[in-house]
Amino acid sequence: MLAGTLAAGIGGLTLTGARELLSQFAPLSGQAWNAADRSLPESVESPYGEASLRVDDHGVPHVEADDEPAAYFAVGYVQAYDRLFQLDLQRRVMRGQLSEIVGEATVEDDEFHVRMDFAGAAEATWESIAETPAGELVEAYADGVNAMIADGQLPLEFELLGYEPREWTPVDSMLMEKQISWDLTGNFGELRRALVADRLGETVTDELFPERMDHDVPILRDAVDADRLEADDGDSATDHDGDGADEDGSDGDGDDDGSETAGAVGDGLTNWLSRYESPTGVGSNSWVVSGMHTESGRPIVAYDPHLTLMTPPLWYEQRVETPERSVRGATFPGVPFVIAGANDSGTWSFTNVGADVLDCYRYDLDEAGERYLYDDEWREFDREERELAVAGSENWTITIRKTVHGPVLEREERTVGIAWTGHTATRTTEAIDEFGRSDGLEELLESTRKFDLPTQNLVYADVDGRTLYYATGQLPIRTIDGEEVAGNRLFDGSVGEGEWEGFTPFGESSWDGFVPFEEKPHAIDPDVLATANQRVVDDPEHYIGVAYASPYRGARIYDRLDEAVENGEGTDLEFHRDLQSDTRDGRADQLLPELLEVVEDRDPADRLADAAATLEDWNRRMDRGEEGALLFARWMDYFRRLTVEPQFEEADLDDSYYPNDWVVATLSADSDLYAGRSREETMFEALDAALDEIDDEGWERYGDWNTTRAIEHPFGVEAAFLNYDERPLDGSRATVDNYRVGSAVGSSWRMVVEPGGEATAILPGGNSGDYFSAHYGDQFERWIDNDQKPMALTTEADVTVSFTEGSS
Repeated sequence: MLAGTLAAGIGGLTLTGARELLSQFAPLSGQAWNAADRSLPESVESPYGEASLRVDDHGVPHVEADDEPAAYFAVGYVQAYDRLFQLDLQRRVMRGQLSEIVGEATVEDDEFHVRMDFAGAAEATWESIAETPAGELVEAYADGVNAMIADGQLPLEFELLGYEPREWTPVDSMLMEKQISWDLTGNFGELRRALVADRLGETVTDELFPERMDHDVPILRDAVDADRLEADDGDSATDHDGDGADEDGSDGDGDDDGSETAGAVGDGLTNWLSRYESPTGVGSNSWVVSGMHTESGRPIVAYDPHLTLMTPPLWYEQRVETPERSVRGATFPGVPFVIAGANDSGTWSFTNVGADVLDCYRYDLDEAGERYLYDDEWREFDREERELAVAGSENWTITIRKTVHGPVLEREERTVGIAWTGHTATRTTEAIDEFGRSDGLEELLESTRKFDLPTQNLVYADVDGRTLYYATGQLPIRTIDGEEVAGNRLFDGSVGEGEWEGFTPFGESSWDGFVPFEEKPHAIDPDVLATANQRVVDDPEHYIGVAYASPYRGARIYDRLDEAVENGEGTDLEFHRDLQSDTRDGRADQLLPELLEVVEDRDPADRLADAAATLEDWNRRMDRGEEGALLFARWMDYFRRLTVEPQFEEADLDDSYYPNDWVVATLSADSDLYAGRSREETMFEALDAALDEIDDEGWERYGDWNTTRAIEHPFGVEAAFLNYDERPLDGSRATVDNYRVGSAVGSSWRMVVEPGGEATAILPGGNSGDYFSAHYGDQFERWIDNDQKPMALTTEADVTVSFTEGSS
């Protein structure tokens, strides 16, 4: 989750922020050892009243209280105890305050976050929910965090860097909502595609970046039999003159060759913005089967979000018990409420839709660049100066500029305005709070109406046997001259193209010009439904987006579920945990027959013939002990690179612009990309190159290359002891058991829940972020094998901390 926004920030820390770290951690000396004596106190005074905290054998806090604010004060306290540095680092990134502790290495990253003004959006959100029931609990949570900061010994990282965190505020928790949402929906794809089209031509671009991948496994496939909500018969945001944009965005209007867009924005601005997009490969799996297809007769939900893997993990597990709720599951540090989990009534999970909820606008500017044309008049930019503190250097002054659409971003005299659904007051915090207290599908569905950010595939099941799928989040409707159009283009902001009716940046929005709730993709009481970030539906009523994942995971999940249903198997939790661990790679099914035929036709040298024989005998599973998996993984990367590298290098486009594996696998042999070297020659040369690399590195099995080495602590370069031990791992970027060694993306939390029955889960590390804790990495080995532990409703642990009535 943090990869996109933290990549440069972490790099800065490793370069400058901890330059004396090793000397500080010298054995039996240095102030870092102060953190070794941290422990929770037996008693903490709370202005909200009594609560108890028990910590179970896996480091999971169980908080119980008679009053909700008292419970969430305790949640804030224990989250801060376990993950305070993570909380502080995340908010520094989003506020543009990394350079204050890191120095000049992160100035550009801070500049981006300051100009985007995520903090301003968080403030607007807090103003809108402060007086709600959720707002009261967020305040109590913040007070709990600050009580721990005031009373407790700070974690190791603060000792190493020599600074203390500022107090936590409710706005900081809203900022975590914005960070989660940005990392899932922040996408400048229209600018990147236009740049590729400008340099490689529209024909090649259409081949490499199709707006609709040719497969037959959308989430809402024809086989999904379910009920739908009835649309409101009154006035609707869909009352316009057009017929709606196709899913692929083709409506016969716009800059078809992309050159005008590319020229208006430029590669300097595009490349800079691309550094802060949603991390490549972020995705997730979730599926639900009704009680018709389980041994117990209860539905089952399985969930594993594929997000950035890091030390400590992104997710934090907790349980909260009050008269109003009994909820357990995972949240992100800084967020009070369980995001994905279960209560006494049901269980819920989220995967990314891939919806297009960000638009870019170009403007006519006056000669001085001080005003922009809008609605036939010259307007002044809204301006605000911010000071950016830089450790070891002079502070920077940044002038934030905004238009009617939102913040303005600039590079090399190029200007683009940004509209993003997160840049307004949102109510998702209220929705997540209500999920934890919901009692059945109807209540949860009503709360889902408030879930306006980010766009997610909600999958739910409950003890009454009800199941649900819903695409959450606000979906903009764009129009030009009254016709609905797709959003994957650069709009002319000066004439009001593609504007979002009812959207107020940094204020409260009415959302009038957005897809009505009843018209969003959904399914009520589906028997079998699976999401893996693939296309939502083949023919949506409104444009959703084009940033969908390759269909390999979705196809494999549906194949396994369909097989179980057809065989009449009653699935149990073990079946679904086994499916989460499935390593069959659909790319091998697509490409191996073709590759083996190419090798056979060329009378290869012995080592190539031996490699082909190994691949032919291989079971097409990406298991750590398989030689065939190693050969295929390295061949696939070389095949992808050699297919596009010649033209991309000539066009000065790096590998961040490369197409996905599905596109490469299905590319026609007649493509212009194969003009200098045929597809068959490319396949053959890629195998030769892969064998050279394998020989040079001395790898023998897949797990020699596919290891956990990419899972690092922000200080892991200077102090490797902070990282978890390196281990071989199963899975690839195309398997259900998902792991991407190149980007450290994988299953960041696994959960299988039978509402009213058993629930299990596992973290990729430990629940504590304290290096000296027994729970720093105690789940790591079990996570590697998907050996899930109970996600318990109770614990037999003694009370660790008693929260008593008093001032804090």
